[in-house]
Amino acid sequence: MATARRSVRVLIADDHTLFREGIGEILTAAGGIDVVGAAHSGEDTCRKAAELHPDVVVLDVEMPGQGVRETLPQLRRVSPHSRIVVLTMHDDVVLARELLALGANAYLVKGSTRHELLSAIHSVIVDRGPGHVILSVSQQGLDRVGDSPGEILSAREREVLCLTAEALSNSQIARRLSIAEGTVKRHLRNIYGKLGAVSRLDAVNKAVAASLIPAPKRRGER
Repeated sequence: MATARRSVRVLIADDHTLFREGIGEILTAAGGIDVVGAAHSGEDTCRKAAELHPDVVVLDVEMPGQGVRETLPQLRRVSPHSRIVVLTMHDDVVLARELLALGANAYLVKGSTRHELLSAIHSVIVDRGPGHVILSVSQQGLDRVGDSPGEILSAREREVLCLTAEALSNSQIARRLSIAEGTVKRHLRNIYGKLGAVSRLDAVNKAVAASLIPAPKRRGER
């Protein structure tokens, strides 16, 4: 008698309840997948993964608390056999390359179809040897690979960087741009990743050197 195939155990990590529930319904309805838990932040994801050891973690890039660049290596430590499918609204091959290098097994934009998500989940649990990853971005996202750094940074990211160069705090930048302080932090994390920067000053210096933003004026200059 043939042995029944074990269901794929999935942990869904996203800070939007409706999105988590929607993904959960899609996966459950497909059959062969057991949603074993849900998480709402990077820290919560790592705690749940350490407890549940899911086969697959469906991970949103932008959640409260620690950033995805901290979460991915931590997930690898606490649940090394789990596969990680990043699901994000960022159609960005540069970001995808970075997150795949940090341990993600698949990178899908949120515009992907349910078939693409299901296919990615089933594909990542198949051992295809080291170096096998799944990437789903648009043609426009691929075209941006050859763009200059100034074109890779969004207009909003350049605005945030210019205000950072003026030595404004995150809360001051948020008020100036009429956005949430958490959004400013996410923009800065993205900027650091794209420029390979390790601090605010490093990001500003690299951006100025690459002519992405004008050099900050010294005090007394007009």
